[in-house]
Amino acid sequence: MSRPLRVMISAGEASGDRLGAGLAAALRDQDPSIDLIGMGGPQMRDAGVRLVQDSSEVSVVGISEVLSRLPQIRRAMVRLEQTLDEERPTLLVPVDFPDFNLRLAARAVRRDVGVVYFVSPQVWAWRQSRVRRIRRLVREMLVLFDFEREFYRDAGVPVTWVGHPLAEAPPPAPAPADLREGIGLEPDSAVVALLPGSRSGEIERHMPVLLNVAERLRRRRPELEFLVPLAPSAPERMLRGLIRDSGLERVRVHAGDFPDLLCVCAAGVVASGTASLDAATVGLPMVVIYRMNPMSYWIGKRMIRVDHVAMPNLIAGTRVVPELLQDECNPARIAAEIERYFDDPGHAERVRSALRSVREKLGEPGVYRRAAERVRANLDPVESG
Repeated sequence: MSRPLRVMISAGEASGDRLGAGLAAALRDQDPSIDLIGMGGPQMRDAGVRLVQDSSEVSVVGISEVLSRLPQIRRAMVRLEQTLDEERPTLLVPVDFPDFNLRLAARAVRRDVGVVYFVSPQVWAWRQSRVRRIRRLVREMLVLFDFEREFYRDAGVPVTWVGHPLAEAPPPAPAPADLREGIGLEPDSAVVALLPGSRSGEIERHMPVLLNVAERLRRRRPELEFLVPLAPSAPERMLRGLIRDSGLERVRVHAGDFPDLLCVCAAGVVASGTASLDAATVGLPMVVIYRMNPMSYWIGKRMIRVDHVAMPNLIAGTRVVPELLQDECNPARIAAEIERYFDDPGHAERVRSALRSVREKLGEPGVYRRAAERVRANLDPVESG
């Protein structure tokens, strides 16, 4: 008798939760009987994944930050390893989050559970030695970007380019007329988006800087308003508390359709990560920023092998938007770059045009359908004895 088709999906971050949810929904569309279990967040749960571990307990960036969460990370690994033994999934689908997920993949392979990796670790950017481990553990790598396909082919890893889910989004359009009113914005004000990241550590590091930027911009342009689009997994209470304590007015926090919220804005300050690509697809002139623990940055800087950090710049192959990292991520520099967008409309339009080219490189619609088809192609029912 064959055991049921069961897929374990492991996502450790807010972006992975969103990607895992899209894959789960597509798998269910193609085979309603498939059993989905794993680690993730609210979006994966809503998509029908039976969560055995909440990803918020393990979501961190940086070496020192990981050390502070080691007990939670170890508990999560033990829980997922027990799930491999008890639930006996047919396949493991890790979603990015490589330091954790590659270890989980090794445990799966030891139990004869196949691994199809969805969303490549950025091995092309740093720690390229990991590709040998990937070649040993992974049946097939499903990548979001075309340039990743060539990297894995050269490394001898079976790979399929499925495209990026943002390719599914409709072209940018004016935001719904009543959205400004619903957010509490003035009808004709210029709005700057502030996106500090979704993790609590990112918000602690970035939000005070962004609020200082807002204060500086307000001095020169009193009419400006500021919008913080709320990510589903972001700690809302912390975010609102930081804004309240700053005493800065006309900074709105709003949950809603991300592209619509960004289409309300004239420019944005965006923490490096998935949000920068979200902003690129709607053509938002932006400054990409990031701060991390000094030790983590010092180590990372010596290991990174790419010229750009921001995803729009990586995809374009050139610097389309400014990147201000670590010491350069300071209020004066950031405010000056945002001011340039307002002072020089031609510059802002050139950036929008370049971002349109970035969007065109994300692939064709049908990303989750293609990913689900490749996952199902690797599902080999195992006969039980």
